[in-house]
Amino acid sequence: MAPGNRRQPHQWLLTARSNRARELLETTDLQVEQIAIRCGLGSSTNMRARFRDTLGITPTAYRRTFQHRAA
Repeated sequence: MAPGNRRQPHQWLLTARSNRARELLETTDLQVEQIAIRCGLGSSTNMRARFRDTLGITPTAYRRTFQHRAA
């Protein structure tokens, strides 16, 4: 990996947690709060903020968009 591509451990962990949350939103009917806790994001409030910052969309909107593609 080139030096410019290295991420801080904290950033790597947040990305991994967000990716897992996305996977659970896509594949389960768990509530957002349950997903946030399972993924280590702490709360649905924190998860919503993380999604808005990285994806520009809320977890509920993400789930809705993905479900429409799967239908």
